[in-house]
Amino acid sequence: MEGSMERQWGFTPAQQAEVWARRKAGESLTAIGRALGKLEGSIFTLVVAQGGIAPAPRCRARRALSAEEREQISRGLIAGESIRAIARELGRPASTISREVTRHGGRMQYRAVAADRRAWRRAHRPKACRLALEPELRRIVVTKLKQHWSPEQIAGWLKREYPQDTHMHISHETIYRTLYVQARGALKKELQAHLRRRHAVRRSRNATTVGQGRGQIPDAVSIAERPASVEDRAVPGHWEGDLFFGTRTTQIVTLVERASRFVQLIKVPSAETVAVVQALTRHVQRLPNGIMASLTWDRGKEMTQHRAFTIATDVTVYFCDPQSPWQRGTNENTNGLLRQYFPKGTDLSTVTQAQLNAVARQLNMRPRKTLGFMTPAEKLASTVALTD
Repeated sequence: MEGSMERQWGFTPAQQAEVWARRKAGESLTAIGRALGKLEGSIFTLVVAQGGIAPAPRCRARRALSAEEREQISRGLIAGESIRAIARELGRPASTISREVTRHGGRMQYRAVAADRRAWRRAHRPKACRLALEPELRRIVVTKLKQHWSPEQIAGWLKREYPQDTHMHISHETIYRTLYVQARGALKKELQAHLRRRHAVRRSRNATTVGQGRGQIPDAVSIAERPASVEDRAVPGHWEGDLFFGTRTTQIVTLVERASRFVQLIKVPSAETVAVVQALTRHVQRLPNGIMASLTWDRGKEMTQHRAFTIATDVTVYFCDPQSPWQRGTNENTNGLLRQYFPKGTDLSTVTQAQLNAVARQLNMRPRKTLGFMTPAEKLASTVALTD
């Protein structure tokens, strides 16, 4: 059957199936391309066309003619058999065979492989999705997405709000699929901007960085060794840090103090470990003594030279477990707040340190519910005073 089906994006159906199977298993695009002998860009083109969501496997309708039956029709026509004789041999109505032959060029031009390929292509009529068929449901989903509700929150709220009306129920997975598979035509792509995680495509739950050279930090001190007093935020002076990216090649360092949520932003020329560690060291050395006792970071390569930083500043660096951003939840939340000032795609190389200081000042003077509506600046000042 495979030979009669069309290639898409240069992939046979079997290759497409392998791409989706490997992606579901968590392999990177590079690894998939290497396994199939394809460029990573080709794999990306295939994946992004479906929004990162594997299409449902196609199969022939039970009543449709098979490739083998079309071959038999072709042989019968060449042998000069009548339409009725061919139909009897196949156990099909003569009208079915007649329409098949007429639709694909008539007796003289009928070719089984070409006919099967055209039939397969014409049969690809995607089923209309729920949100395309239910305008009121679509209106509510769009409204809630614009209010920054997650698909899971929307789905749960709808079931509670309309317990008896199943027409107003929808799964969060259906909302995600309609957002990412634009061929469904029910939700505009711009609504993806309201999701908390704005990936270009949906990622596999099994996605991993194993074998990609990431997370290999020499002499890394695990977060498991971090004192309990850091975990419960009882003592000030323990910070979380990360790189915050604008365009693909521009970034800044973000630091946030765990107890007060006090923010510091540092301009860096590149994501190379030498540049990041040097900028971070200079900044920390200018801070008041004792204001930073530890720093928790993820396993990005920018902190490969963390030992040089610790020697220069006497600040211990703890590293999160791989693929565990929640272990730096305060910093992750702060980076989310920064998107209000620096949307994705911003060229951060044009932003000055003075501008970064101004943004940090605004965040530090903003009351926070988690602090009892104190500002981070007030909270840091009070906690530092208590420990003096």
